[in-house]
Amino acid sequence: MRKADLIAPLVVLIAAGGCATVPITGEPALPVYAVAETVPVGTANEDAADDPAIWRNPDDPAASLVVATDKKGGLYVYDLKGAQRSFTPAGRVNNVDLIDLGDGQIVVIASDRNDPLQASLPVFLLDPGSGKLAAIGALSGGAGEAYGICARKDGSGIRVASILKDGTVFEQHFGLSRGVVAPFVTAYPLRKVPSQAEGCVYDPRDGTLYVAEEDVGIWRFPAEGVGTLAAPVDSRQLVADVEGLAILPDGSDGGFLVASSQGDNAFALFRLPDMVPAGRFRIAAGALGATEETDGIEAKAGDFGPDYPRGIFIAQDGQNGSEAQNFKFVPLQSIFAAIEEGVAAR
Repeated sequence: MRKADLIAPLVVLIAAGGCATVPITGEPALPVYAVAETVPVGTANEDAADDPAIWRNPDDPAASLVVATDKKGGLYVYDLKGAQRSFTPAGRVNNVDLIDLGDGQIVVIASDRNDPLQASLPVFLLDPGSGKLAAIGALSGGAGEAYGICARKDGSGIRVASILKDGTVFEQHFGLSRGVVAPFVTAYPLRKVPSQAEGCVYDPRDGTLYVAEEDVGIWRFPAEGVGTLAAPVDSRQLVADVEGLAILPDGSDGGFLVASSQGDNAFALFRLPDMVPAGRFRIAAGALGATEETDGIEAKAGDFGPDYPRGIFIAQDGQNGSEAQNFKFVPLQSIFAAIEEGVAAR
């Protein structure tokens, strides 16, 4: 979450005769360009759009859908052209994730911060035909203010992590019984990072959980056990705040983790499994505008139709010109082409 006074990217230099501020800029970030964007969210003149999640339509990839939050108002569903399919009023829903159970049920979970003392996780079913969401229940998200959320398929159910504003990680396991939310009897120990956190993502292969501690870096937790700081804020690869996280698995343990380096309007790639820095990129102004101050991101590999034959990357845009905030769509292949060209040019 960007800081209210918008000075997170600045460092104060004390010099004789006064002080000056200059932005912290990480290592060079290669430009890529959005080919589509969503219509702006309904809440204007505020920090409102935040986090996207992607459902891939296996029968017609170009008809895939994006669920995204207006954290002042509710949940939008968009198509891959950025057109609005539906809006569900839900108040202050901050982040969102979804799981396709493969049995016709596409489960959408949001982090609800309407009550700052008690997080709630409302659960919906996505109808791929109409693009509408149907509320089917809610889970407790833990004692505190809801911020981040991420989920993964786990056996016959879903494991979900609720990231509270103070860095607490509250996990639980749930399923659906006759279309209604049914929590399982599972006691996971609370895990925590030292300060404010939001972005998170599970590795679907082994349950590893990555959590973005905004001013510190990216933590990695095994499916069970204590976490370690896997990628610190260094003002080179990562510039605070560290915000949204996305994962692109490849093989048994390879692929990439992507992070929003909000402090310098860029995105950092890390190669898995060792979290080796693999490059940086930014969404630059082209046919569509650039993105700045990005909170939530999402990335999915695979065929998403002719515009996204190898996958799609989506980023929230915190400064959308004179319009309300929205989300920008980038073909995944253009990101990797830019990174490869950058490596070759060194």
